[in-house]
Amino acid sequence: MIKELNRVMDYIEDHLRDDFSLDEIFERAGISDFHFRKIFFHLSGMTLNEYIKYRKLSEANKDLLDGERVTDVAFKYGYQSIDGFTRAFKKWTGFLPSDVAKKGISKSFPKLSFILTLKGGIPMEFRIEEKPRFNIVGVSGRVPMQFEGVNQEIVKLAMSITEDQRKEMHALQNMAPYEIVNASYDADADFIREEGYLTHMIGVLTTEDQVSDKLDKVTVDACTWAVFPNEGPFPSTLQNTMARIYSEWLPSSDYEIIKAPNFSFTKFDKDKKDYAYSEIWIPVRKKQ
Repeated sequence: MIKELNRVMDYIEDHLRDDFSLDEIFERAGISDFHFRKIFFHLSGMTLNEYIKYRKLSEANKDLLDGERVTDVAFKYGYQSIDGFTRAFKKWTGFLPSDVAKKGISKSFPKLSFILTLKGGIPMEFRIEEKPRFNIVGVSGRVPMQFEGVNQEIVKLAMSITEDQRKEMHALQNMAPYEIVNASYDADADFIREEGYLTHMIGVLTTEDQVSDKLDKVTVDACTWAVFPNEGPFPSTLQNTMARIYSEWLPSSDYEIIKAPNFSFTKFDKDKKDYAYSEIWIPVRKKQ
């Protein structure tokens, strides 16, 4: 995984002036767009879009120091207007592009390189399970990608579920885990953008194919799953486990993520406030 990440960094560096598709990046990484974004975020502490933007602005700063015109630099790095470039540059640096050459001030953001450092002392529990083809059926919607905090659009989606939809999901559910799951898939990845969306489904696992028009359905082919149980204060324990999966377990394990929905479920403890048991299910395969 570290080798693939650094290969992607090289690719981005070679195409900072191009209007390249993010699909090309994910193909080089050999994993789905959403999972790559999560791995990158948990390793670097920033989104992929932020990294690309900062690298472009850093190189733009160098060109301005060399005396290139603001107009030429703005269009070189893909900005459609001088105003858009000026706003982005000032927000990042704190000064105007025109100040760079006049005052000789600058700000830099170096290219990232990833090195694997193993952290000992904190074991991570997981198990590997095989599952046949199944469907996830439930209520879905496009929500903004968000790797930290509470996603309010998912909260709204959960509140929109009707009693009829709940009854049908309960009747269809016939496969472990016998819980209401949260699944994510089909993330945006066409072009570099400030924000992207993915499909989030709240539903159940079933082998049944016949579903009414009240529910949505996504089919998951037979594959291997890495399952990460966790228990503790919610949501911090779940979020910390997710971060460790992408920043520690994946880079050092014998498995790699495949393109399929990942899902999780949470069971709250009735006797402890904001305390829960959760499981995170990640679709994987053995590295070649």
